[in-house]
Amino acid sequence: MHEPSQATSMWHFISDHISEVTDQTFICQRASAVSGGDTHSSYIIQSDSRRYFVKLREAHGPDQLTHEAQGLAAIASTNTISNPGVVCHGVAKNDHTSYEYLVLQHLHFTQPDDDGWAVFAHKLAALHQSKQSAPFGWPQDNYIGLTRQINHQSDCWATFFAHYRIGVMLENLAHKGEKLTPIDAFVELTEQYLQNHHPTPSLVHGDLWSGNIGFTCKGPVIFDPAVYIGDRETDIAMTCMFGRLPEEFYQHYDTCYSLSNGYQQRQSLYQLYHLLNHALLFGGHYLSAAKSAIIDLQNQ
Repeated sequence: MHEPSQATSMWHFISDHISEVTDQTFICQRASAVSGGDTHSSYIIQSDSRRYFVKLREAHGPDQLTHEAQGLAAIASTNTISNPGVVCHGVAKNDHTSYEYLVLQHLHFTQPDDDGWAVFAHKLAALHQSKQSAPFGWPQDNYIGLTRQINHQSDCWATFFAHYRIGVMLENLAHKGEKLTPIDAFVELTEQYLQNHHPTPSLVHGDLWSGNIGFTCKGPVIFDPAVYIGDRETDIAMTCMFGRLPEEFYQHYDTCYSLSNGYQQRQSLYQLYHLLNHALLFGGHYLSAAKSAIIDLQNQ
């Protein structure tokens, strides 16, 4: 991404938007680039008395950061687990380039105390137990990383996950020349695998790995969501993919909201969605890992 300079009309525009929504004058005196994700650039902007965290991406397609703001708002509406508060979002011009921006509450992260992971388990379980009346999916598609996440709604979890999680990812890979398995047959196998599993619809984070979990002096925080209504086990499975969370988390989560019978058998299938996405985005060893996972599932 082309990096915008610090002293531009764009920062003035964003400052004016912050001032408008907070009803407090904010003048950006400094914008400092910080490490961010693969999909955007990140900045801390500050005045004499306040600072905010800002995500920027060139506005050359769907408004990905708008979907992120909606996901954060959905989690916040449950009053269960904290996330960075959404201040404002929109599109601003910088010279000849337009940027989509998302302004978030600035948080100071710390190391969790002795009870931190227990508190996180309790609050995540509360999120998963928040009453949801919608069918599986989401009212609109959103994003998981750079990949469009298809959220066509369905009353049947097995159908939703088989077609709009596994099937879509396999089709995306096939369009790039990577046909890992006969798609229709594997989608049918996935649907059969889950046909007797009827989870309670839960609001899930959707991309819950350790890099999207933090702690402040006020407790745990989750961010960078890819939300939808789904099986809460998908969140738990994701936490085990890139190094498990501390065992205290799993022990306390199970105490708060026990996992359903057969979870261990479903875990690898739920992780396959993320393996396929990583294979799509990064290729390399993720492709071989996804192929191996598919073969293992076919042999079960």
